Amino acid sequence: MSTGAGTAARFDLPEIDDFTRPYWDAAAEGRLLLRRCGECGKAHHYPREFCPACWAGEDRVTWETASGRATLYTWSVIHRNDLPPFGGRVPYVAAVVDLAEGPRMMTEVVGGEGAEPGVGLRVGMDLEVAFREAAEGVWVAVFAPRVA
Repeated sequence: MSTGAGTAARFDLPEIDDFTRPYWDAAAEGRLLLRRCGECGKAHHYPREFCPACWAGEDRVTWETASGRATLYTWSVIHRNDLPPFGGRVPYVAAVVDLAEGPRMMTEVVGGEGAEPGVGLRVGMDLEVAFREAAEGVWVAVFAPRVA
């Protein structure tokens, strides 16, 4: 996770490999991908090569573009985090959202009412995906309150 000699380790960057590359390439294009099983029909996130519901193999599970809609399941405002680069972002909202397609996803909620993170959030509120560049060329999905 180190980015080179003399550079602090980053704990917010993914380890991109051949399997997850489609996910990260789509994120850089502003699209959220998930995986769907052709055997049982269930979607899942985070990306896995097999279906965690019925254990169907890689040949039965495919990439699918998600709608980007979600509802807030739970959240916490983080006021202290000593891992780089999170310390420079505090306070921020760590959250779990229910994607419209079914899977639950850990993420961050950005924006919303008021200047303080977490103000105006409520369980069940509608959210939509947005993307933040975490490092050059690496985009991560975050969620913001959906505007009607």
